[in-house]
Amino acid sequence: MPKPKAAAWEALNSKIVACTRCPRLIWHCQSVAAEKRKAYLDWDYWGKPVPNFGDPRAELLLVGLAPGAHGANRTGRMFTGDRSGDWLYRALHKAGFATQAESTACDDGLQLVNCAITAAGHCAPPDNKPTPDELALCADWLSQTVDLLPARVFVALGQIAWRSVIDLARQRDWYQGKVPKFVHAAEVDLGAGRRLIGSFHPSQQNTFTGRLTEDMLDAIFSRARELIDERDT
Repeated sequence: MPKPKAAAWEALNSKIVACTRCPRLIWHCQSVAAEKRKAYLDWDYWGKPVPNFGDPRAELLLVGLAPGAHGANRTGRMFTGDRSGDWLYRALHKAGFATQAESTACDDGLQLVNCAITAAGHCAPPDNKPTPDELALCADWLSQTVDLLPARVFVALGQIAWRSVIDLARQRDWYQGKVPKFVHAAEVDLGAGRRLIGSFHPSQQNTFTGRLTEDMLDAIFSRARELIDERDT
């Protein structure tokens, strides 16, 4: 029998996978899964909302934008099967938050340690751009994820994820005032020992142009480790 926390985590993930709130996104996920990319013709694409991934007792919560059409929408696991995931899991492994540096498929043996990954949107959107209404409909899943986890360090990968965490923090009276400016390595105190760190998203647009380097991403998770270790001492 799964432990109570793990059972609640699995139940939440089952609800996310079954979600049909955004017909445009469900149609897009299924269409991509049917058409496939030439390199992945032998894959049975996931093609539906992608659940959270990681440790149900995580103190570190990563928030991304949305699944990649031929990454997580193909493999069924957050940041798995694309170049963004290659960068992310390499950095998490260096910081001790992942048991291995690669994430290629759900059955590859990867586990997260004191870390979980969610997203502002759980369905792959056309052109990687969910609408504001679609993000609003998905916000409840982020809220339920935060309810379940003892997370006290949040890493927002990109500006949309940053805004999603800030909106949630304002709803819960963790943070008051204007939305703080998003820049790489920005930090916001969310009260009660909680902290938000901003990071450029490890998308090819950022990594290929040098806007985000490996050292920059490594520094984000070194900082997250530092904040968690401070509270544990």
